[in-house]
Amino acid sequence: MMRRSRKRQVTGAMAAAVAVLSGTMTGCSDDGRAAPLTAPDRAAPGTPSPTPSPTRSHALSRPPATIPSVREHQAARGPGWSRTADSAVVVAKGSEELADEGRLIAQELKLGFRGTNAARSGDVELALTGGGAPESYTLATRGGRVRITGPDQAGVFYGTRTLKQAVRSGGAMPEGVVRDRPDRPQRGLNVDIARKHFTAGWIEDRLREMADLKLNQLGLHFSDDQAFRIQSDSHPEIVSDPHLTKAEVRRILALAARLHITVVGEIDSPGHLGAVLRAHPQLQLRNVQGVPRQGAIDISNPGAAKIVDDLLREYTALFGGAWFHVGADEYQALTVSDPAASYPQLATAAREKYGAGAGVQDLAEGWLNDRAAVVRERKKQPKAWNDGFFTGGVVSADKNIEVEYWTGKEIGARPPDEYLAEGRKLVNLNDEYLYYVLGEPNQFTYPTGRRIYEEWTPLVLRGTQPVPQRYSSQILGGRFAVWCDLANSQTQDQVAAGIRRPLQATAQKLWDPRMPARDWQSFTELARTLG
Repeated sequence: MMRRSRKRQVTGAMAAAVAVLSGTMTGCSDDGRAAPLTAPDRAAPGTPSPTPSPTRSHALSRPPATIPSVREHQAARGPGWSRTADSAVVVAKGSEELADEGRLIAQELKLGFRGTNAARSGDVELALTGGGAPESYTLATRGGRVRITGPDQAGVFYGTRTLKQAVRSGGAMPEGVVRDRPDRPQRGLNVDIARKHFTAGWIEDRLREMADLKLNQLGLHFSDDQAFRIQSDSHPEIVSDPHLTKAEVRRILALAARLHITVVGEIDSPGHLGAVLRAHPQLQLRNVQGVPRQGAIDISNPGAAKIVDDLLREYTALFGGAWFHVGADEYQALTVSDPAASYPQLATAAREKYGAGAGVQDLAEGWLNDRAAVVRERKKQPKAWNDGFFTGGVVSADKNIEVEYWTGKEIGARPPDEYLAEGRKLVNLNDEYLYYVLGEPNQFTYPTGRRIYEEWTPLVLRGTQPVPQRYSSQILGGRFAVWCDLANSQTQDQVAAGIRRPLQATAQKLWDPRMPARDWQSFTELARTLG
């Protein structure tokens, strides 16, 4: 809370004494920095002294209380900014594309919106600038005004989130200048909507929470063994009830775009396809005894690639955005002691496609590359889970597929350093810290957020130990993940409440991985204030 000191009447004698003793005083320059104020010129003999005017002194400002905290705040002396009856939001000339951001913050702070106009006293002004890091912004508070600038719309939008939270936590935006930027380009939440149906309204509420936390990516895992949860035009027979209609998905995507969040769809294959296989049992993987393998599609069958590619083309078109996730994890054919003996059809197909030295692993790796190629044809960046990337075979995974690293509990999983040493780019979904698994099976426990806040950084990809700092530029960011293994363990409202603090902690460490200035208790108190 900003505190204002009382007005102090300074007499001429006192002012003269201060001038004689100190020679100079400090105040605030136009850019918010402390600037020297020289003592008044000595009056010529016989010239009366000017009448002293009242002055107001202010404590040096403190950074705004926000989640995530701002990276840099240049303190200044002044009253800061708070709403008045005449306050409004304006957009600078040449920055008309910020009108949506302007209208939103005006609505949230109960201000008027005057469009493209010159800022007046009490106003908030938004403007695009020519340079700066992506998603960065500068927020300057001086002279009773706030000016938010950035190189792109996302950066200016994040500046409005800082303003919104500062007003909510302290009643005002502190005097001074905030210069802020994210540490990682990908920051988000992943939700398993296949095993458990979440309503469109629930997802939209999470988007709004994410936006205030400056998170920019929502992953939707909507196809798995239990269900396929989005309407399909190409294969309506695979869709489960309840599910999201395409109209609902488009509504979600429209809101996400306004909040500068990209929604990343995921169709996991060649495992986790049980819902698809129930409608197409002829494509299910069976071992040499004819026993089906749950969720696994027979990648030696040409029909397998056709149906999955149909779906990839349909949903890359629906989702838009820069990325699409092709899964690739936990293909059950590779979990047996001798895949070639158990699944001879896969071994034969591998040799036919990749040569005499190829095996089942190579066929699976080739499947990943082929699905990634379909996604890339649709002008999307493919993502895949780390346990779909293998070494020592004839076929290697495409280096341009983003590796989503999650597994720390699976026996035999490759450590993250191996992927990084190969030059691959990783996204952090460390299951030790960032997994909220419904029902807490397989030694998972619900994270409270404290361990994330105090221990985790984007470099901690597996377990509790960070990878070497030299790999930092290859780690693109991270997402907190909700997995619904035991779907009925919590209602969707309980999930929303349970992930609130962990998601806030994750947002803090993705924006700024340094040890936070606030301790956990202070952080949770601020979180409660912000709502």
